[in-house]
Amino acid sequence: TVAKLVGAPPGYVGYDEGGELTKAVRRRPYSVLLFDEIEKAHPDVFNILLQILDEGRLTDGQGRHVDFSNTVVIMTSNIGAREIARTNTMGFSSEGSKGLSDKEITSRVMSELKRGFRPEFLNRVDEIVVFKSLSAEQLRGIVDLMVLELRDRLIANGMSIELTESAKDLIAKDGTDPVYGARPLRRTIQSMIEDPLSEELLSGKWTAGDIVSVDVDAEGKKLVFTKTTGVIPEPRKKETMALLDQKDVSMGPASIPSGSVGSSDLASSAE
Repeated sequence: TVAKLVGAPPGYVGYDEGGELTKAVRRRPYSVLLFDEIEKAHPDVFNILLQILDEGRLTDGQGRHVDFSNTVVIMTSNIGAREIARTNTMGFSSEGSKGLSDKEITSRVMSELKRGFRPEFLNRVDEIVVFKSLSAEQLRGIVDLMVLELRDRLIANGMSIELTESAKDLIAKDGTDPVYGARPLRRTIQSMIEDPLSEELLSGKWTAGDIVSVDVDAEGKKLVFTKTTGVIPEPRKKETMALLDQKDVSMGPASIPSGSVGSSDLASSAE
């Protein structure tokens, strides 16, 4: 609610507490604000955003002016995602099928944004970024990252795991959704790898020193686990952000984007 963001007006419960948004920005003016699925916000919230994006400041319930001029505002929206999902696929499309081009996706999303948001709101947004569909290569990369967590647990017990490209493709195909993107992947990895592998571990099939090779069966519809030889890798060194700061590591852009088809980010710096 608006009262929770800027604080309750005089005479109402919570007046002395102030607003969550204004209090946070007043304490840390150099901040990044994220409004997720902004299309679901109440119209009064949009009025507040208009003031922030236009004037760069906001007055809380106690009458204090809060400076937003050093604040970056990011808003996400799923507008247009379902419509695009009807005609577009992610990563692994059927042979001969053609989805929408990136240009067509952007055009459709922009049209939906204009129908869903007021012109005065969109005119105050500095940049609109439309998420592209995840490619098959990017989906394999996401599978690799998620399997690393399982691999670390196995290494701690003297074992390891390896996935073939075919296994990664099957997991990525079963674990992606045209609307929700790669979000179901973690559950798919759990059901296709972790759960059956846990049962085999409990039965004593795997012991310390084993490397589990994950591939697909002859029909290409199911994962199979076989024992392979090799050297158990060393555990990964997990560096905290504090250690990265000490090493002055440059955090470049991520190589694997996340998001769903047709999702868009609306970014703006309050001026």
